[in-house]
Amino acid sequence: MFRVYNFAAGPAMLPESVLRKVQQDLLSWQDTGTSIMEIGHRTATFQDMLAKLESKLRKLMNIPNNYKVLFSSGGGQGHFSFIPMNLCGKNKAVDYIVSGTWSERAAKYAARYADVSIVTTATLSSIPAPATWKLNPDAAYVYYCPNETINGVQFADIPEVGDVPLVADFTSSILSDEIDVSKFGLIFASAQKNLGIAGITLLIIRDDLLDQAQACTPEIFNYKLQAEQNSLLNTIPTVPTYMMDLMVDWIINEQGGIVNLAQNNRRKVAKLYACIDNSNGFYTNTIEKQYRSLINVPFTLPTEDLLKHFLVEARQFGLAYLNGHKLVGGARASLYNAMPEEGVDKLIEFMQHFAKKYAE
Repeated sequence: MFRVYNFAAGPAMLPESVLRKVQQDLLSWQDTGTSIMEIGHRTATFQDMLAKLESKLRKLMNIPNNYKVLFSSGGGQGHFSFIPMNLCGKNKAVDYIVSGTWSERAAKYAARYADVSIVTTATLSSIPAPATWKLNPDAAYVYYCPNETINGVQFADIPEVGDVPLVADFTSSILSDEIDVSKFGLIFASAQKNLGIAGITLLIIRDDLLDQAQACTPEIFNYKLQAEQNSLLNTIPTVPTYMMDLMVDWIINEQGGIVNLAQNNRRKVAKLYACIDNSNGFYTNTIEKQYRSLINVPFTLPTEDLLKHFLVEARQFGLAYLNGHKLVGGARASLYNAMPEEGVDKLIEFMQHFAKKYAE
């Protein structure tokens, strides 16, 4: 069997041990004689798995008791709209911190349902100092994206926004490092980067925010109604939920938890940035070091022609999906939890070989 190292921004690489477990469960899951793809969301077996998944996430992330854990369809972009629908029933003033493509898009979607104020906008290389932000102390919430996958910009710290609930899109960085959940009003993360496959979104929402929905909010995307039904108001995406359960088990049992995983992640990305910075300008990342993403590493080459050669030869070397997003071009390596360190080492070996070959 031939497998490449998958550096795609998402859907992302999955651990081989998880994929092998899926193979076992395709025909009969938990000795039910039923495929995981056939199992009903109302069955006791599935609901037991869902309850245990929530329990594991609560322990892994130290989620306080006054927060609900929800499993929803809609994807990250769906919740760009569902969030203002659910949180702006009593107050439509909201603040958005725009640090890249995804937070910019979230603000655009929210403007259909709320009065959006852009409190600051990042440059291509940095995030403006918090002292310059124009925060509204009476806003319904402040929204930001801790890590921008396209732009490769990441917040080093959780923004201080006073008593206003902080809403965060952790789609690309969930479970890659420890976070203090109590500092947020709502956290959401689409699963296809660190939590499994596309089709399910994890939401963690503080109890006091559950009664803020606008009348236009569809029932199945009403966070309060879903919380009352333990995420089973409608048919939950069963297979993506099962995949999330496997990924959480992998983090706990095979990676030693979030602290150990975070150490591994920092070591991986430090190697890659060192390769870029020590390439004598052959590879370039222009983001200020304090704002560099620890997950998605964009970089450019001297010419577009060299970039084309780079992507072709990288694939021949077993390194796939290194092209940058179509909006910004260049190259990009995404180092999610499932990317093993040997994959990063192999990428660095190739990059050094390629630079030596074409810089001469």
